[in-house]
Amino acid sequence: MNKITYDEFKNVQLKIATIKSAESLEKSKNLIKLQIDLGTEERQILAGIKQYYEPEKLVGKQIVVVTNLQPATLMGEKSDGMLLAADIDGEPILLNLDKKVPPGTEVK
Repeated sequence: MNKITYDEFKNVQLKIATIKSAESLEKSKNLIKLQIDLGTEERQILAGIKQYYEPEKLVGKQIVVVTNLQPATLMGEKSDGMLLAADIDGEPILLNLDKKVPPGTEVK
């Protein structure tokens, strides 16, 4: 794995988001469409977690999101960010916070 410099790492914007709504993307076997609150704005992101998480159980959870990725279009839907998760043998495990924080809080 290539190492990056601290200055390169500083370019990645990580923020806390609260999931406002989540729905299964019917035309995809992997994607869930999430509407997230970043404090000063709301965004839509798509996450390949459908086989492991039920959309209705995600609402209200806080997640860590990369907010400065170029938007992508997947299955005809816009994704404007990426959630972070651990990968255990291909299973995504969402990162948990030990207490609630305001949406939009920067992760440093």
